[in-house]
Amino acid sequence: MPNKRNYQRELEKEISNIKEGNVPRLLIHSCCAPCSSYCLEYLSDFFDITVLYYNPNIEPESEYLFRIEEQKRLINEMNFKHPVSFIAGEYENRLYHETVRGLEEEPEGGLRCEKCFRLRLQRTAQLAKSDKFDYFTTTLTISPLKNAEKLNNIGEELSKKYGVRYLCSDFKKKGGYLRSTELSKQYDLYRQNYCGCVFSKREASMRDKRHEQEDK
Repeated sequence: MPNKRNYQRELEKEISNIKEGNVPRLLIHSCCAPCSSYCLEYLSDFFDITVLYYNPNIEPESEYLFRIEEQKRLINEMNFKHPVSFIAGEYENRLYHETVRGLEEEPEGGLRCEKCFRLRLQRTAQLAKSDKFDYFTTTLTISPLKNAEKLNNIGEELSKKYGVRYLCSDFKKKGGYLRSTELSKQYDLYRQNYCGCVFSKREASMRDKRHEQEDK
């Protein structure tokens, strides 16, 4: 049985290989401001970062727009060693539903989520290629609920397809997730209790109802 890859160690090795005085351009897909907080704090010491907010799974559109504003506010309020800029992706919710059609009853973390990851990472890879970024990556690996191996496999596959280096990660490691919660409190960031899609919102609602019944 092959050894499980240590993506955090691979990330550290990649960073250590950056030549002194060189600041590579990194396009990072962000799922939300709270998850991006630690990633930006960490990576901005080594990269010139552009944050791409592209999450067509989020509903309703008002939620999408609100999370964009939180992302922009965080970037404006944080201090970075190297520049961090922002791109707001189009709200393509219809495309998301076309992508996951037939998988509506899949549990969270299953094939529906994998299709969603691929949709968002593919758009990131396409933009990274067209705008000549040195690397692309995603904040999604900071979540304890997201499968880092699955995300990195998709990223590496797209890296080969589009010819842009993918920055492997497992941002939750080395206290990354804990630091993101600290930064979220520090900047008073909006933290939602579901990933953004109607299916995760439904599951979150069912969990809340179960907890209410257990507390009675």
